[in-house]
Parts: sequence; structure tokens; C-alpha cells
Amino acid sequence: MEQEPGPTIIVDADACPVKREIIDTARQYDCSVLLVASYDHRMEAEPAVAVVQVDRRSQSVDLYIFNRVRTGDIVVTQDFGLASVVLAKGAIVLSNRGQRYEQSSIDFLMERRHEQARLRRQGKRSKGPRAMTAEDRRRFQQKLTKVLQNLQEFGEP
Repeated sequence: MEQEPGPTIIVDADACPVKREIIDTARQYDCSVLLVASYDHRMEAEPAVAVVQVDRRSQSVDLYIFNRVRTGDIVVTQDFGLASVVLAKGAIVLSNRGQRYEQSSIDFLMERRHEQARLRRQGKRSKGPRAMTAEDRRRFQQKLTKVLQNLQEFGEP
């Protein structure tokens, strides 16, 4: 896929619950969308929406996104590790709940993830993420809209 003018919204699509919100919002701003997922997830391309499916190895989606992302692209992921490396490449990164990941806070998030994994290895239980609500979807769409408006109006997020 050739680099489109303007930002591309690249989605870590394996477990992304807001794909429809991303596609609908991108259409309003004439942005292209790239959904990247393993072959385990069936997805269909649409106008201005490309789908790339990779093998199911644990980091295949992340590696594809890392190799494809360019400065100014928008990446949607809930993976702190992926967020960290694409931030370093100049991407704008949002979680599927609309949280904007920043260079200034990603180290803390990575450290917290590591601590939670350490506790799980010791047999301690931790809660998973709460179920997505309609409010979460609306909030995500508002955050994405704001980022796209700022890029369109000012050339910066």
C-alpha cells in the first residue's frame, strides 16, 4: 500500500472494539484506514479501508505496524509496547478508549504493565479491562475527531 497524502489511521485490529467508529470518523475527514490483524480475524476491505492480515505469531501485527507507520500517522492500539515504539517514530497513538499515549507517560504505563505481569506470575489475580460501553465508544470517537480536526486545521494534533 502506498503512502497516502495526510495521515493514515493504522489500527491494531485483532481485538479492537472500535473499528466501525474509526472507519466512520475517517470518512468524515477523508483519511485512509489500515486495519492490521492476524489471519484468525476475518475482515473485509471497504472504500478507503485497506486490510492487511499477517500470520498469528505473537508480534506479527506489531512488527507490520512498526514497519509501516510514518510520522503523523495515527495508530489505535491497546498495546503499550507497540505504542512506545510508534511514538518514537512520530505517530499519534490512541487507545481504543480514547486515551492518548504520550512520550511523557508511556514509561510509567510500561512499568505498570511489567509490575502487573510480575504479580500474575506470582499467582496474584488482577482484573482485566472493563467491558466497552456505548459511552466508551462515543468518547473514543470524540477524541479521534479532535485529533483529526487539529491535524486538518493546524497541521498538528
